[in-house]
Amino acid sequence: MHTDRAHGPTDRAHDLRHHGDAELRDDGALLIDLAVNVRADTPPAWLRERIADSLTGLAAYPDGRAARAAVAARHGLPVEHVLLTAGAAEAFVLLARALKVRQPVVVHPQFTEPEAALRDAGHSVERVLLREADGFRLAPGAVPEDADLVLIGNPTNPTSVLHPAAAIARLARPGRTLVVDEAFMDAVPGEREALAGRTDIPGLVVLRSLTKTWGLAGLRIGYVLAAPETIAELERVQPLWPVSTPALAAAEACMGSQALAEAAHAAHRVTADRAHLVAGLAEFAPDGLRVMEPAEAPFVLVRVPNAVAVRRHLRDLGFAVRRGDTFPGLDDQWLRLAVRDRATVNRFLQALDQALTLATG
Repeated sequence: MHTDRAHGPTDRAHDLRHHGDAELRDDGALLIDLAVNVRADTPPAWLRERIADSLTGLAAYPDGRAARAAVAARHGLPVEHVLLTAGAAEAFVLLARALKVRQPVVVHPQFTEPEAALRDAGHSVERVLLREADGFRLAPGAVPEDADLVLIGNPTNPTSVLHPAAAIARLARPGRTLVVDEAFMDAVPGEREALAGRTDIPGLVVLRSLTKTWGLAGLRIGYVLAAPETIAELERVQPLWPVSTPALAAAEACMGSQALAEAAHAAHRVTADRAHLVAGLAEFAPDGLRVMEPAEAPFVLVRVPNAVAVRRHLRDLGFAVRRGDTFPGLDDQWLRLAVRDRATVNRFLQALDQALTLATG
């Protein structure tokens, strides 16, 4: 594990603005998608209906009070601890622009948009690079003591590592903002290791997204949980009416007891489907393929020889997967695979067998 200072407006080594959806644009539209971490077959019919019903109110400006109250109630917090955002990505921009920080640190490999937002706001970012040899797990003392903003994902994209909540909480310090991206936490059964709703950790900011589990990436809805003074700072730099009326309707609906029960069921289904995928991938160990385990998110990270060629052959065979080399701490030997249903996984494993053969032939 080591630290790396990243200067300047761009990062020539990693394309921080590359995301899984790029694999599906243009000629990728007909591919079977294992590149994007949005749950398949979503949004469900009942959620589409709730969103559609909201369209009759589009003449009025959005009113986020009910949705904000619903999020607060779901996490057992006063509404002053909640800020609704146009997806978690907006929250990264707000944090970068609003908070007066001197030494931000991003723990990698992880989702690259937070670092990109910090750079765009003029910050010089220091990276803590977790090591493959340690299973990309956070170790005590990894983060420099002088860091006044620390950002970490849990479970982490793309490594699928679920860090213990206690280990992350130990990163908190007086005068430090600790940002935990929990965009995939609702895909973890019981949301174990979640910090959302905690008010006893100084400087804690938790980000949540509703786009992954509910298939709302095109609607853009997420939220921030933090101390009221932090929420007020973020709200001051947020545009007026940043969250649309349909997105607010979705947020309120996804906080209900029916939705939470459905999400919990989906988390258990993802766990079973992921185990099936990992077991299938293990069959390719003689080919040099390695799965990072234990995987706890709705995706897995694999190291595979000739990954660039394997990915290209998979596209020819009808499957899109996420390249790993755009994540700091990874190189072009890594691929991220979204968890899908067993039938889709079985077809993918057959294609992977062919792709590995073609890449080494």
